[in-house]
Amino acid sequence: MNLIAALDRIEAEFQQVEQQLADPEVISHSNRLRELAVRHSELEPAVEKLRRFRGYARDRDEAEALLAETEDNEMREYLQGERDKAQAQLDAMHDEMLRLLVPPDPMRNRNAIVEIRAGTGGDEAGLFAGDLFEMYQAFARNQGWELEVMSVSDSEMGGYKEIVFGVKGAGAYGMLKHESGVHRVQRVPATESQGRIHTSAATVAVLPEAEEIDVDLRPEDLEFDTFRAGGPGGQHMQKNDTAVRITHKPTGITAASRDERSQLRNREKALVVLRARIYEQRQREQQEKMAAERKAQVKSGDRSEKVRTYNFPQDRVTDHRVGLTLHNLPAILAGEIEPLIAALQEHEQQEKLEELLGS
Repeated sequence: MNLIAALDRIEAEFQQVEQQLADPEVISHSNRLRELAVRHSELEPAVEKLRRFRGYARDRDEAEALLAETEDNEMREYLQGERDKAQAQLDAMHDEMLRLLVPPDPMRNRNAIVEIRAGTGGDEAGLFAGDLFEMYQAFARNQGWELEVMSVSDSEMGGYKEIVFGVKGAGAYGMLKHESGVHRVQRVPATESQGRIHTSAATVAVLPEAEEIDVDLRPEDLEFDTFRAGGPGGQHMQKNDTAVRITHKPTGITAASRDERSQLRNREKALVVLRARIYEQRQREQQEKMAAERKAQVKSGDRSEKVRTYNFPQDRVTDHRVGLTLHNLPAILAGEIEPLIAALQEHEQQEKLEELLGS
């Protein structure tokens, strides 16, 4: 792979983004303008590094060319020093420049839709789902993000059978997307009289919030049902049919919201979740198609995969994808999950780089 030629494509993209930012048609679309501005801010330091890297390569090549033309020993010694100095700079920047070749996730700056569902383990799984929600709620608060509950189904003993919420803020999806998967907890439940450790699980799914331009929901493709927001916790809501369920007839995908007293507000929230689920399915189908064409397995974030274990007796959290074990479990459940997220982002970057170099 010609590294310089590959890096030149980054500069070409930077120039294209600058041209688009000056386009009056783009300026009139706030979402597109925002995405381009973010990409410009990401590319600008990369282009500066690229130009510095290209300069060192030019210095090395010029010194090599002059060395081939001169026989003066003093001049040759000077040119060899210049060549070696430039090569040392290139070597020092090589890995950093390779990382610039990894394309960022285009969804990284989107808002996120997070779904937590109690899995195996009965009441304890519901309580653990509640713990996970509080963990993400605290993390979102620490990041200065806004969290809004879309739909909730309470568990009888506390916690949740299911809770769906939106997270709004810069980089929300990019930071939370690796949380998708089965989270397992090992602890002694409060209802356990003999002190035995139980294993329970909850499933987390993180979707990028889709915009209207991403998924066109035609009215004739939607079926709306209303129902009462009953169940545990529902006694605080109005007893008329405020909850809304929407079915997308072409795909069979559904979304519901029962968290608001207003049917209109529940309808708006359900549409946001529905659009995200349809968009995620389309993205997954596209990834699977690409994998088949390449005859290679493309990791798709399978939600059935066990991703993390929270072990209370040993005060540890282990992320099985990167082999990282951390202690101080209470702090992690209080939202201090940055080390886990950083390790997963680094792992993703390395996987993408290896795939790029192997292609």
